[in-house]
Amino acid sequence: MTGPFTLPPLPWADNALDPVVSSKTLGLHHGKHHKTYVDKLNELVAGTPLADLPLEELVKKVAGDADKKKVFNNAGQHFNHSFFWNCLAPKGGGKPTGDLAARIDSDLGGYDAFKTQFADTAVNTFGSGWAWLAVKGGKLQIISTSNAATPITDGATPLLTIDVWEHAYYVDYENRRPEFVKNVIEKLLNWDFASEQLGKAR
Repeated sequence: MTGPFTLPPLPWADNALDPVVSSKTLGLHHGKHHKTYVDKLNELVAGTPLADLPLEELVKKVAGDADKKKVFNNAGQHFNHSFFWNCLAPKGGGKPTGDLAARIDSDLGGYDAFKTQFADTAVNTFGSGWAWLAVKGGKLQIISTSNAATPITDGATPLLTIDVWEHAYYVDYENRRPEFVKNVIEKLLNWDFASEQLGKAR
């Protein structure tokens, strides 16, 4: 299926996140799940004015429209996944620096408090969904969204996210979501990308 929306390549080799996230998981997650959202989205918008919109505008336009629920689900998942890949980096994790570190101190009580709250939010997101570090109203917030929901429809600018749909971790961790979340936070979070997003939020 061709169309205006395309599956972005991963920003690193498919084995670059081993052993936290395996190449097998990425092959399924990126190559199957994410690709399916893109293909379905192209199918749903074909021949409509929605096909001409940039992805972020499309997500915002159809949010809350019951008649466009399928479009939103696939567009939201395409946006969320495309964002998620950039939130991960080989040899990532550790503590942020610069302005982002200062904002985490002032808005969230410091890195250790952030790490605890972010992990708790990810682990306790019921069913399928996402945990986010985002800016809303000039303040950093930690947000949980379900299914394809995304902070961009609620006036927030996302900085980081963790995917806690089972397909993100089940091959590697089975039902051990807390272990997956802990490893992503400590070993893979891409603070450089988060800092870039913070710069855009001003």
